[in-house]
Formats: sequence, structure tokens, C-alpha cells
Amino acid sequence: MIDRETVERIKGTANIVEVVSDFVTLRKSGAGYKGLCPFHNERTPSFVVTPARGTYHCFGCGRGGNAVDFVIEHEQLTYPEALRWLAKKYGIEVVEKEMTDKERQEQNEREAMFIVNEWAAGYFEDLLRNNEDGKALGMQYFRARGFRDDVISRYRLGYDLRNRFALAAAAKRAGYKDEYLLKTGLCYQTDRGELIDRFADRVVFPWIGLSGKVVGFSARLLDMRTKGVNQKYVNSPDSDIYHKEKELFGIYQAKKAIAKEDRVYIVEGQTDVLSMAQCGIENVVANSGTALSVNQINILHRLTDNITLLYDGDEAGIHAALRGTDMLLSEGMNVRILLLPDGDDPDSYARKHTANDFREYVGHNQKDFIQFKTSFLLGHTTDPQQRSEAVDEIVKSVAVVPNPVLRDTYLHGASVATGVKEITLINRMNGFIRERKQGAPAAGKPVTNPAVSAEETDRTAQIERMIARLVVRQGEQIAAKNVIGKEGKAADLTLAQFVYQNLDADGLRLSNDVYQSILEETASHAGEPGFAAGQYLANHDDITIARTAMNLLVDKYDRMAEDDGNRDGGTEKTNGVTGGGAERLRKKAGHLLLDFRMDYVEKKLRDLTGRMTAPGVSDDEKREMKAEYISLHGMRNQLARMLAQNVI
Repeated sequence: MIDRETVERIKGTANIVEVVSDFVTLRKSGAGYKGLCPFHNERTPSFVVTPARGTYHCFGCGRGGNAVDFVIEHEQLTYPEALRWLAKKYGIEVVEKEMTDKERQEQNEREAMFIVNEWAAGYFEDLLRNNEDGKALGMQYFRARGFRDDVISRYRLGYDLRNRFALAAAAKRAGYKDEYLLKTGLCYQTDRGELIDRFADRVVFPWIGLSGKVVGFSARLLDMRTKGVNQKYVNSPDSDIYHKEKELFGIYQAKKAIAKEDRVYIVEGQTDVLSMAQCGIENVVANSGTALSVNQINILHRLTDNITLLYDGDEAGIHAALRGTDMLLSEGMNVRILLLPDGDDPDSYARKHTANDFREYVGHNQKDFIQFKTSFLLGHTTDPQQRSEAVDEIVKSVAVVPNPVLRDTYLHGASVATGVKEITLINRMNGFIRERKQGAPAAGKPVTNPAVSAEETDRTAQIERMIARLVVRQGEQIAAKNVIGKEGKAADLTLAQFVYQNLDADGLRLSNDVYQSILEETASHAGEPGFAAGQYLANHDDITIARTAMNLLVDKYDRMAEDDGNRDGGTEKTNGVTGGGAERLRKKAGHLLLDFRMDYVEKKLRDLTGRMTAPGVSDDEKREMKAEYISLHGMRNQLARMLAQNVI
């Protein structure tokens, strides 16, 4: 974490005109400057920079903010990454928080792996352009596919020599250690200790992460060697810096176009990305044939809510499109599906058409998931049972959409497309939602007792959300004074530390993993000078934590937040703590913790009741469970009394 003093120095030094001028041609206009907005297409300048306030604003698309906001938006960086970007521009040394020896070692190892990968990418590029075999074999392969030099350079394509010992020898001459060649997966080791090049005699496609660092590689056999070979591609193995399910090929090159077009096209392979980019469609990435993961969707969510799945028009392509739809919908993405003419994949289609042709085809042929599923599932059947099952499949997809307004819109479209009454679809959808709540994990964990109701699951989620929201909003504030620690010393505890230690003492944790991570991180940082939980978490490197924290910060219209406000009895502040200082904050947190424990004990009691009445339980087991039940029941009564006394 960058220390507060450095953050303020970066913000104070960054000149909004200088920063924006790196990307936009600005002309003086009165007390400010004007230019064409870099975030949307326009012919008349509506983008204004005001030096006196240090801000920018576009009157066309509404985007605006300060220099840090501009770098975040334009370069698609996180808050810490944008600060480092500005620090580098102005020559400011970035002071990080003091790390442990283990953290420092891990960071150094990761950085060393990135450095080795960067060297390897340059090594492969150089071979492609300057080595005789690289030019005759590797470059010839790319030329035969029709790729121009600018595309080859932009995506940093390369070639690796047939000699399987050459890369390791070159790396050693350049001063790189064997351990990092192995950790990155560039090489593997034989029983005799020899380092063997994983990508030898192949063309190489570097995978570049959102921040511009080379995280891994894919390498393809040349066409002359692919006959009868099942595995044409070899990929970097999972490592500390590369996990295939967390990366998207082409994301670094596409991120600005995705943000500007407010849409991303997903294709299956690297060459599909290259061909589409060459024909002028730059907002395209590939997941390389695997189903989209939540991590990949989260990366895209930072750039746009709109996604078009682009697949071959054959049966395999149709099923691939259907496979990823529900996860995208459940993550709040607006999903469209585009099938290419039968016999074409994105690579072959893009090579035969211009960007305008492609955009025209998209406009006429992409469908939202309701249209697509309806036409595919209902298009060739008149059997009533099959039609009923197909409608159920469509409604199940609608049921995972988190936005209720969007769900209603989709259901209306489904009603029109299927001819089924909208009220019938609504009732069916509500049934699927209830089933999912009863059978799905409660707040991120498996439900072991099938008798647990949706309402009970919701209660657990609500209590944990209220705890997490309190931690995000006030986690750094003092909640308990002069608490005696394990060493016998008295210390003040922040709210986050108070909550964490209270749960940890009984071996308890929040069942929602994101909330638990928020609690742990805030508790570990909360005592640092100048630390603000909300700001730190909302700008976290983990997009899931950042998005969750932002939602918890702004959900003041949430019913639970209103309930909190009613219990607060107003918003008067004393010493920075809502409603009267540390004691009131401690009492508020204590009440939530008692609620959490009560919910935990009641679930244990229900579970014991179910187990005691289950068939096949021995008398000895029943006696043990009854003794545990009596103990838990006494604990429940004690918690009830404490809750009655703990009135905020």
C-alpha cells in the first residue's frame, strides 16, 4: 500500500493539463482547455479541462474527475496502478508500507518472474524478425495467415528455435537464474537436470495482462507439423503470475477500445483476435476455448457491462454460446450472442470482410440471449413437453439476473417470443429463485441441512452484510478502549479489530468469503496512521473486494441501512464516531455480533433436531446429541438475554 504522504504528493504534483495532453489535443478556451473526448466518438469538442480546479469534464458522455480519475478511466488501471503511473511520469519515488520479510520475498519473486517473461517475449520477437529460421518459418506462418507487420508488432508475436536448449542458454548468458525459467514454465527440467525449452519450434503468442506485464505464453506448432497432432498449442503452466482462468488474450491491447465502444467481443482463439483487430475491430479478446470464469468476467466488468459472444455457426459454436450465458447474466453483464455464417470462424470471416462489413453483420445478426435461446430451443420442436422444458431453460437463465428491472424486461421479451403469459413466467421464475436460495450456498458456503429455509439463509446473509458494511464505513474508528491483550498490555481497538478478535476468540468467521477478507484486511491495517477503510477497500486491487466495498458504502437506500440509521437515533457525531463515540460504536458492533452468534446457535439447534430424528441413529448418538442440544439451548437463552440488554 502506498503511504498517505506519497499519495498526497502525487496528487499535488499531477497537472491535469499535462496529464490529459498526453492523450488529447487541447486548445485554450477562456480559462480552460477544450478537446475531443477520448471516451466516446464525437466531432465537436465537448471535453473541457479546468486547470484552476484540476478537473476534466465531458458534456457529451458525462465522464469527469481529477488527474488520477483520468488515468484510471483512460488507461483502465486500478487506483494504486494509476498513482504509480503518475508517480513515474513526475519522477516521484513511491513509498510503500513496510512489508514483512515473507511479503518482500514473495514480491521479489513475482517481479523476477515478470522480468524473465518480458525478456523471453523480446527474445521470441527478435528471433521472428532477425533469425533465419524465424524469418523462413515463423514469419512465413504469420504471412500465410495474412497478418500485417503492425498487428504482429502490436501483439508481440514471436518464434522459438527448434534447438530445445537454446532458450535456457541465452537466458543464462543474460544473467537469469534457472529457478525463474522453471517457475514461469518457460523451461522444464529432465532427470539429468537439463533445462528444456517448452515452446521450441513453435510460433509464440504472449499473454499480456491488463497492466501491460507479460504473464504467460501460448505456442503453436507450424502448419507443416500439425497433421495427426492432437495438441497444436502448448501453454504456460499455472504459476504465481499466470492462471489461465484469470487471463484473457488481447485484453491489454483491447482495453481502451472496449471502454470507448462500451462493448467487448469474446472469441475462442488467439488468431481470431488478431484477424478481427486487423480488420478494424479492436475491442475483442479470447478465452482460448475454455468456459468464461468469474475472474475473467470481473476483468471485463471493469471496462464494460456489454458483452457479445462470437462463435462459429455450427452446432459446437451454438452449444459453446449457451454454456457461458448464465454465468455472465448472474454477474450482471448484458449478453448478446452472434453466430457467424456456417463454415466461418471469426478468423476466416474477418479476413474476408472489412470492419464496416463486420459491423453491419453484427447490427443485423446479434441477438440478446432471450432471442437466441428461444430460436434455438423452440425453433424446431412442436412437442408440448419439449416446449415446456425449453421455456423452463429460458426462465432459469432469467432467474439468475441480479437486476430485477432487467429480469422483468427479459421476461416480457420471453413472453412475446414464446407465447406464454407473462404472469406464468413470473411465477415460474420466482419458483426457480426460491429453489436456488434453498439449495445454493448460503453466503458463499454449502448448505448442509436441506431443511434450512430461504428466509433463514437470507437472515445469515443480512447479518453478515450489516457487519461488513459497518467495517467498511467505520472500521478504522476506535470502538474499545484499554483492552487487555494476550501480552497483558492495554490497547485501544478499532472497530475492525474488535469484530475480528471477538469472532476469532471463538473460532468463528463470516461465511461470506469476501466479507471475511474485508474484515481481515481492515483489521490488519486499521491502526495505521491516516488509514481509511472505505477509501482503501473501494480502491483495492481485488476487483471483487473493491466492488463489494463500493456497494456497501453507497447502499444508504438499502432497507438494512435504514434500519441501522433508525437504531442510531440520528447522525450526530462525536470524535468521528456516529452517535456518541467509541462506546456507542462498540455497542452497535456488539449487538451485530450477538445477532451473528444467535443465528449460528439457532442453525446448530435446527441441525441437531434434524439429526436426532433421522432414521438409523443409535441411542448413544441420540444421548450425545441431546446433551449438546441442552448446552446449545442454554447458550441460546443467554444470548437472548444479552440481546435484550444490549439496546443501542
